[in-house]
Amino acid sequence: MKQENYKKAVALRHELHQHPELSNEETWTKQRLMGFLQEQTDLGIVDKGNWFYAVYRAGNDRPNMAFRTDFDALPIEEAIELPWASKTPGKAHKCGHDGHAATMIGFALEVDQEGAANNIFFLFQPAEETGDGAIQCVGLIEDEQIDEIYGYHNFSGLPYQAIAAREGTTHFASKGMSIHFEGTPAHASQPEDGQNPALAIARVVQALSGFMELKEYTGEVLATVIQIAVGSEAFGISPGAGDLKLTIRAYAEKDLDRLQANVETFAKELSSQEQLQVTFAYQDEFPETFNHKENVGKVRQAAESLGYEYTELEKAYRGSEDFGHYTKHTKGAFFYIGNGEEYPQIHTSAYDYRDENILRGVEMFKALANMTD
Repeated sequence: MKQENYKKAVALRHELHQHPELSNEETWTKQRLMGFLQEQTDLGIVDKGNWFYAVYRAGNDRPNMAFRTDFDALPIEEAIELPWASKTPGKAHKCGHDGHAATMIGFALEVDQEGAANNIFFLFQPAEETGDGAIQCVGLIEDEQIDEIYGYHNFSGLPYQAIAAREGTTHFASKGMSIHFEGTPAHASQPEDGQNPALAIARVVQALSGFMELKEYTGEVLATVIQIAVGSEAFGISPGAGDLKLTIRAYAEKDLDRLQANVETFAKELSSQEQLQVTFAYQDEFPETFNHKENVGKVRQAAESLGYEYTELEKAYRGSEDFGHYTKHTKGAFFYIGNGEEYPQIHTSAYDYRDENILRGVEMFKALANMTD
């Protein structure tokens, strides 16, 4: 990667970091990225509202390859001293999407200046953190007849700047599950006159460990209590409504569906016994992220051709990633660049993206972009 392009990408990363925007609010971020490409390259730009993509065309007889980046931030306070610290209280790029976007910008600069062996689609996606960004963008696969797609994530716990990937499932499927119980309030001295949902919620929480241990699943499942809300600080009232919020996740989507059904069935049975009404709502839904063998092979080949350390992951990550929507529609692979085994974890206040990984990401993307059959 040219030093000038690296410096531009790093400077842009720092600028993005100073102006974090949450999922589906990335108005400034999107315009800044689009504007940079319009000013600095001759690539075609296609504006799709919340998202956009840039295009380099090598020829009609060449494969169509997409590379995806995300650019949303998190509702986490910037708690470390940085020259490029967030200027927005309560929001910061604590997952490294500023670095991912800067990597794509650096890659675009290089392809614009040097060309590529294949048609390249630079996909800039919003709202990865809530799981609906890829849903908004997945139409690109059919519209542009994408033959394969790649993306990466920086990752702590892996050797510094090592490349890692895994065939098959590489991220669990997950969703946020909200259970609302509706009963009737009563005076706290006569709770028998109402239907208080507290016991039903407690029994659901107690049952979760049993649901996770059932033999019917093909892989690991997990249910995590996120919030319990029953009543208020009115000590004279036995509450008549309550909510339980969970994150449920599984190695395989079919197991996630089974876990959901098991929890729903149990909650319905309890509501009937306790004379309650129960409803369910879902958000932050992520599919399993599945890597195709052929494309993981290309990631491995790219890393080895560049002399980079390559690691084959033994296990899928429990955390979710909406990249899986793309690989339901075309071949592809999602890989990782190590931040270091002791580096602060993503989604923590101590974390900041490591600028050097921009260079590594750009070189990996370039190697993939120039592979020919």
